[in-house]
Amino acid sequence: MTNEKAVIQVQNLHKSFGEREILKGIDLSVDQGEVVSIIGSSGSGKSTFLRCVNLLEWPTSGKILFKGEDVTQPGFKIPDYREKAGMVFQSFNLFANMNVLQNCTIGQLKVAGHGREEARETALKWLTEVGLAEYVHAKPRQLSGGQQQRVAIARALCMKPDALLFDEPTSALDPEMVGDVLEVISRLAHTGLTMLVVTHEMAFARDVSDRVVFMDDGVIAEQGTPDELFTKPKSERLQEFLTRFLS
Repeated sequence: MTNEKAVIQVQNLHKSFGEREILKGIDLSVDQGEVVSIIGSSGSGKSTFLRCVNLLEWPTSGKILFKGEDVTQPGFKIPDYREKAGMVFQSFNLFANMNVLQNCTIGQLKVAGHGREEARETALKWLTEVGLAEYVHAKPRQLSGGQQQRVAIARALCMKPDALLFDEPTSALDPEMVGDVLEVISRLAHTGLTMLVVTHEMAFARDVSDRVVFMDDGVIAEQGTPDELFTKPKSERLQEFLTRFLS
């Protein structure tokens, strides 16, 4: 059944690599303006699920609907979809040979068809928002990991996405850099942007999400409000996970 409020709706999603089944029938909707965090142990399928949502991995079976359209159908324009469902990766994925401003304008110019002045204005707006306007001429190698990740977030926002997907955006960062990146994502979460966030930052998931999804062994084992999951976990598996993470 289609959820008409959903920006992203995943129906019975399976993904296997050879004989190994990673995702075992995922159903999940993310409504307009909703912030959904996905938590779970390493190997639970979280990142594979997010990569399937963005079609960086092709699902073995199931449907992914974006604003009601099945993006897995033959002939669907995947670049247009990725423009509207932006992705922020663990490892930043900035263009090393381009400066910060060029990293934030290239997609606008080549994919979205924005004019040069519009692209520059949009880039400066979002670089200011993430606190990096003074670094427009710096190359990625001249920035810290936290600064590179904030550039990556600004770059994704420059494409005016309908939803933003985050794949463990702080996992490659030194601990002292994590706070700045989480602060930027937290601010975005309060702007009405639809967000799907795979994270191991439990405090972020608890404090910023509208809904938290616990994945275990390729399935959604439990989901609910942060209060429901963090203070009243139903399953023994989630209780074990939270005890380990929060201790």
